[in-house]
Amino acid sequence: MTPLAALPHADRVQLVSLALLVGALLLAVSLGAVSISPGQLLVAPLARLGLSDAPSLTPAQEAVLWAIRLPRALLAVGVGGALGLAGALMQGLTRNPLADPGLLGVSSGAALGGAAATVLGGAWSQVGLPVAAIVGGLLAWGVVMAVARRDGAAPISTLLLCGVAVSALASSGTGLLLFVASDEQLRALTFWTLGSLSGASWPRALGVLGALAVGLLLTARAARPLNALLLGEAEAAQLGVPVEALKLALTVLVAALVGLSVAFSGFIGFIGLVVPPLARLFVGADQRQVLPLSAILGAGLLTLADLAARTMVAPAELPVGVLTALLGGPFFLLRLRAASPGV
Repeated sequence: MTPLAALPHADRVQLVSLALLVGALLLAVSLGAVSISPGQLLVAPLARLGLSDAPSLTPAQEAVLWAIRLPRALLAVGVGGALGLAGALMQGLTRNPLADPGLLGVSSGAALGGAAATVLGGAWSQVGLPVAAIVGGLLAWGVVMAVARRDGAAPISTLLLCGVAVSALASSGTGLLLFVASDEQLRALTFWTLGSLSGASWPRALGVLGALAVGLLLTARAARPLNALLLGEAEAAQLGVPVEALKLALTVLVAALVGLSVAFSGFIGFIGLVVPPLARLFVGADQRQVLPLSAILGAGLLTLADLAARTMVAPAELPVGVLTALLGGPFFLLRLRAASPGV
C-alpha cells in the first residue's frame, strides 16, 4: 500500500487538492502572450537567488514573471481562498448550504466605500480605494451587528435580514455615486465592480495571503464549535459552546476576508457559494476538513478562472467576475432545485 493510500480519505483529498492548486498556479504563471516553460519556472527562483548560473529567462520573461504574473496568480490564490473560507464559515454559521458570504452586507458596503473613494477622492482615489473599500465593508458589518443585536444576542435570521437591508442601502448609495461620476470614473468603477485581478501587486498579494493564513489559523480552533452548532444554537450552548461569542468572532472574520477581497479585486461572485458544497461533497460535513478544503478549492477555482479571463480574448481581458458568475449561476440554480424538490 502506498503512503498516500494509507492516509484517511479526507487527508488524501486535501493533499490532492493542494497538488492541483500548485498545478493551477504553475499554469497561471506559464501561459500568456509571453510563454514561460515549466523548466524555466523551476530554474528562475534559483537564478534570482544566485544559486544557479544556468540561463533561465530572457529580460522580457523576467519582467513578466516577477512583476505581473506571479503577484497576480498569488492574488488569485489569496482572494479565492478568502472567499471560499468566508463562504464555508457563513454556511456553517447559518446551517444553510445556499448562504453566501456577502449576505452580511459587507460586499455592498465595500463597493460603496470604493465608489466614494473613486468619485470623491480626487488625485488620491486609486491609492485610497482599497482602504475605503475595507472601511466600507467593516462599517456595513458594524451597522448590521448593531441593529441585529438585542439583549446581547444576534439571531442568525435577524442578521441575514439586516444584511439584506444594509446591502440595499449601500447599493443605492453606490448607484447615486455612479450617477454623478464622470465618464472616466464611471468606466473605472464599472470594470472594478465586475471583478478583476489586473491591479495585482506584491503588497496586495501578500496582504491577502497573510489575511487568509490568519483566517485559517483562527478557524482551526473554531471548527469543533461549528460542528456543534450544526445541531442548533440551543444544543450547542448546552454542549458548552459560547454561541454568541462564536458568531461575533466569525462574522468579524468573514467581514474582514470579504472586505479585503472586494477592495483588491472588486466583486467576484459565487466563489463563496459554490466551493463549500463541493468541499462537503468530497469530505463530508466535518468543519475541520471543510474549512481548509474550501480555501484550497476557492484558490484553485479563481486561479483558473483568472487564467481563462486573460487568455480567452487576448489581447483583451474579460472581467473575472463575469466568468465566475457564468459558472456559479447554473450551479446555484441546481443547488436550489436540489434543496427544494418542489421547485
